[in-house]
Amino acid sequence: MNPLRHPNKIRYRYTIDKDARLHTAHGVWGGINPQGEIELNFYHESDALPQSTECLVSPDGSLGPENLPEGFEQRDIIRHIHSRVLLNYETARAVLEWLEDRVATLEMEDGEAPLFSGHSGREQ
Repeated sequence: MNPLRHPNKIRYRYTIDKDARLHTAHGVWGGINPQGEIELNFYHESDALPQSTECLVSPDGSLGPENLPEGFEQRDIIRHIHSRVLLNYETARAVLEWLEDRVATLEMEDGEAPLFSGHSGREQ
């Protein structure tokens, strides 16, 4: 009887799903779900668009300035959730270590975090 032998190495091959898309993430919202997984909801932010705007037309046919509808004085920002990810504990630890390593590399390149905006993009 031959004892179970393990391979000397394992090669991981990567493929990209044809529907995979690159998304910008301005932040993440989430927490721990009832199954004990970490739920991440990545979003990007943009200004809310008005339903319509108007321009007055001068007698010579030229357009005046674009006017926003009444009640549009308050700035509304839309957070569009574009990706949802569930991580178990082991995967979350691996992602955390991977991110810490990449951030440390960025910080070593110029001595400080690039383009600090004052907003961490982390929320609970």
